[in-house]
Amino acid sequence: MRSYLDFEKPVAELEAKVEELRAMGEAGDAVAIGDEIQRLEVKANQALRDLYAQLTPWQKAQVARHPERPHATDYIKALIEDFSPLAGDRKYAEDEAIIGGFGRFRGEAVCVLGHEKGSDTESRIRHNFGMARPEGYRKAVRLMELADRFDLPVLSFVDTAGAYPGIDAEERGQAEAIARSTDACLALGTPNVAVIIGEGGSGGAIAVAATNRVLMLEHSIYSVISPEGAASILWRDPAKSQDAANNMKITAQDLLKFGVIDAIIPEPTGGAHRGAEKAIETTGDFIQNALRDLSNQPREVIIRARQDKFLMIGRSL
Repeated sequence: MRSYLDFEKPVAELEAKVEELRAMGEAGDAVAIGDEIQRLEVKANQALRDLYAQLTPWQKAQVARHPERPHATDYIKALIEDFSPLAGDRKYAEDEAIIGGFGRFRGEAVCVLGHEKGSDTESRIRHNFGMARPEGYRKAVRLMELADRFDLPVLSFVDTAGAYPGIDAEERGQAEAIARSTDACLALGTPNVAVIIGEGGSGGAIAVAATNRVLMLEHSIYSVISPEGAASILWRDPAKSQDAANNMKITAQDLLKFGVIDAIIPEPTGGAHRGAEKAIETTGDFIQNALRDLSNQPREVIIRARQDKFLMIGRSL
């Protein structure tokens, strides 16, 4: 059963009516209702297009967090052949909030990293809702160092509300682990590409997204803090989250204008969760184009271009 967001209520009502008519037709309770079903489907599709053509930043935040939105594991399954995950940071433990390993992307050997939120209660708890602890970022560093040693590009699928803020994470050096992961991204001698597939939250996201190319799905969000967190700090009132989102410039369209990201990946009408297969295929095409642009460049050029890219953010405004 499809899950609807609050602002999708008009579409939900139309699609519910379509399903009701279909059920009546299958039960033999109605005659010649095909035309009415078709009329309602056209109306629902138009309503959906109209809604998604003018989403507010807060509505985009809701779409980015949609429980049915494709997760990192979905992208890896669809895009990465012969994926071999590696576990553990060789220092403390395994952190399933970050998935990492090696495989082939459209015939090319790559290293893959991804925040995984989980798709049901059990998996969300196991993956800690995509909020990594220090060992997750140390695992990412370990994998990036391996990729650098064997001259492999690195792909990152970013989807996290932020790094885990628990006491145990802080005791094990959360800030230091994030900093070292960010440094590993910036120092990598091979091309790296990050895709914001849902939420890109704070240092927890940038730790694996300080890359040569930062791509972002059309209805994803990317920010230094969540709208709820900003509202709590600025107004001491989480109820003002919508106001915060509308002023934080968290959307792909704003971030492309400011030079924070490099390209926007279009989503199917109604968001990636309504057409996951198409969204993932399109994302793969954008990744392929980015890697093609970065291929056959000397290590020094790749590193310098990446560092210059981040140093220039905001300077041309």
